[in-house]
Amino acid sequence: MIVCVAVVGHQNNPLYIQSFTGVDDNDALKLHHIVHCSLDSIDERVNNPKKSGPVLNESFLGLLYPTENYKVYGYLANTKVKFILVTTDLEVRDADVRIFFRKFHEAYVDAVSNPFHVPGKKITSRTFAESVSNVVKSFGLGSTG
Repeated sequence: MIVCVAVVGHQNNPLYIQSFTGVDDNDALKLHHIVHCSLDSIDERVNNPKKSGPVLNESFLGLLYPTENYKVYGYLANTKVKFILVTTDLEVRDADVRIFFRKFHEAYVDAVSNPFHVPGKKITSRTFAESVSNVVKSFGLGSTG
């Protein structure tokens, strides 16, 4: 199950964070912390490509790090915008996550292509939020409970 998705700007500023766990503020705070910590893993992979595994001419960064309850995956756009996925499903295939990130990236591109969107600012579009929820639902691992 997808519990959180995030878009983080090139200066590590949060552009969009959505959790799908319900109304518990402690869970949301914990997920925000996990997203923030994952930025270190992304920076490490970007700045030390030889140590980190996958070649960086590819946007998909793979599994950033597992925790006891979650797996955190990353995706880096050409504009250095980072996409983060947090899931409780410990048996996720990389191919499925790649498809998810492509759809998530497409929804992001649609949102920032809006002439009224200010680059670098938080994404507040209801259309984008609905698109993200639909992507999470269609991915089959999430519920927007």
